[in-house]
Amino acid sequence: MMHVSAIPAFDDNYIWAIQPYDGADAIIVDPGDDQPVREWLRHHDVGINAILITHHHWDHTRGLLPLLEDYPVAVYGPRISNIEGVSHPVGHGDRFSLMGDVTFTVFATPGHTLDHICFYTPGHAFVGDTLFSAGCGRMFEGSPKQFYESLQCLAELPDVTSVYCAHEYTEANVKFALAAEPTNDALRQYAEQVRALREHRLKTLPSTIGIEKAINPFLRAKSSEHFAELRRWKDQF
Repeated sequence: MMHVSAIPAFDDNYIWAIQPYDGADAIIVDPGDDQPVREWLRHHDVGINAILITHHHWDHTRGLLPLLEDYPVAVYGPRISNIEGVSHPVGHGDRFSLMGDVTFTVFATPGHTLDHICFYTPGHAFVGDTLFSAGCGRMFEGSPKQFYESLQCLAELPDVTSVYCAHEYTEANVKFALAAEPTNDALRQYAEQVRALREHRLKTLPSTIGIEKAINPFLRAKSSEHFAELRRWKDQF
């Protein structure tokens, strides 16, 4: 059974470590800081098999080159970007396998940035800053239409798919979601679960596609215009 571990970094980032089985070397997703990754590897007595990069922002990439000095592995990242250290540029629809039978499909998800991609392997989606639980990333480079279509692409994944976002933003996102959908019973129940987890400083991730389709106003937007309105409101919330 696949193991996915959260490596906390900075104030609210998660770097994800994927192990196809217990004790296997890890596939590292978005290493913004190499030190917590090194500590996690030492603690688990494993190495790195490969690295996945979702987009160019520094808090997802700054630890990449330092890690490559000691772990010269394959790095998969967005083809339309020019991220130093990426050895295997990939784009929408590309597929690749790691460690024998772990196959990833790449989805282009522009919106937060133009180069943003997500990595999907059955049961697990590594979505960077495109989709957060009860929210989505800020729209720094893309258009509302692009971002809306990116979210709809992720919404088509099976409901049971675990969603691994790169930030612990859920509590703040839920407050906005409740303002946007105050009569959403599923959201109100989810808000209570999130509150209880954060009271004990426990992580709220991963979520699932099914949960997000029920509680996330951005994933539930009916059009790119509706999405744009929500995104503008959230930016000022």
